[in-house]
Amino acid sequence: MAYPYNQPQPSASAPMMPPSSPAIFGPQYCAPYPLDLAVVKKVMTISDGNFTVTDVNGNIVFKVKGSLLTLRDRRVLVDAAGYPIVTLRRKIVTMHDRWEAYRGESTDAKDLIFTLKRSSLIQFKTKLDVFLAGNTKEDVCDFKVKGSWLERSCIVYAGESNNIVAQMHKKHTLKSVLIDKDHFMVTVYPNVDYAFIVALIVILDEINDDEASD
Repeated sequence: MAYPYNQPQPSASAPMMPPSSPAIFGPQYCAPYPLDLAVVKKVMTISDGNFTVTDVNGNIVFKVKGSLLTLRDRRVLVDAAGYPIVTLRRKIVTMHDRWEAYRGESTDAKDLIFTLKRSSLIQFKTKLDVFLAGNTKEDVCDFKVKGSWLERSCIVYAGESNNIVAQMHKKHTLKSVLIDKDHFMVTVYPNVDYAFIVALIVILDEINDDEASD
């Protein structure tokens, strides 16, 4: 079976599932098969490009860059060629750690893709609600992220259901310890926008860093 040149290849271990969610960033980021992606974070860095996302063959799929002027409040997810896919921006004065995602490098309201916030103020395990741009009432979330940063793991669910669309766990390797990096593995289910899932994990990591520094 031939795969598109710029598409990550399928995971050998992820379960096959029926279609779970529509394209959020674009149909080019939705594969009909399950994907395993590796997310490598340089732990000690103040420069751009602190995240790299690769497929099972080690090919770069995405990178995450920050702005030196707003290092903790803005992230840009770019593809392997450096093309900006989405800008992630923290709203400064909020009680629920609210983040917003905009198409490309825009921060204009018309380019809003989704917003994310904590499910509640006091949490023992991180629970985040994700609302797509059209869900202005925010009565019911479109996706939910539940995770424990003590175990370095999280699960992304479709809405308030138990339908899993992606899972993340930390990969412990001697190399990752020696070169001062965090290494995560993400399993994205078929027909789920994997660029969207990576964006959620980047925000989750930012929230975790905030908790660790408090």
